[in-house]
Amino acid sequence: MLASRACSLIGKRAISTSICVRAHGHGIVKAEDFSLPAYVDERTLPLPPIDYTKNLSSEQKALKEKEKASWASLSVDEKVALYRIKFHETYAEMNRGSNEWKTVVGGVFFFLAFSGLILIWQKKYVMGPIPHTFSEEWVAMQTKRMLDMRVNPVEGLASKWDYEKNEWKK
Repeated sequence: MLASRACSLIGKRAISTSICVRAHGHGIVKAEDFSLPAYVDERTLPLPPIDYTKNLSSEQKALKEKEKASWASLSVDEKVALYRIKFHETYAEMNRGSNEWKTVVGGVFFFLAFSGLILIWQKKYVMGPIPHTFSEEWVAMQTKRMLDMRVNPVEGLASKWDYEKNEWKK
């Protein structure tokens, strides 16, 4: 019973993947097998699990055979060719800077400019005039009223006012 259940699940899986692969009328597309090791160029991974070149040409196969002998007999170009079979980039090529920062900075400036335009538009068409409570006369009257009411006398505004001299404490 367990075997028949496993076979039915495998059969359903095969049908569902073949339907996905044949979608959109493009024929059968070979899906990547992610269960196998993949080649990755990373500074933190000095030796990738597989070689960069999977299918060797006849010239590369001959070079691999020559590699088994003494390395002193190999020329510099042959050593570089052997390196390129195993690795895609050198550390210097991996550490080389890119121009991607220009795109990022340009995008940041674009969105800052767009946000600034939105703020200007809002200030002109959406927001009203500044309320009268922001005027200096109003703030002075409000502060005087708060001092007369002795608001927050322990640590607040009233604690910083000298009521005998009628001025701010120094």
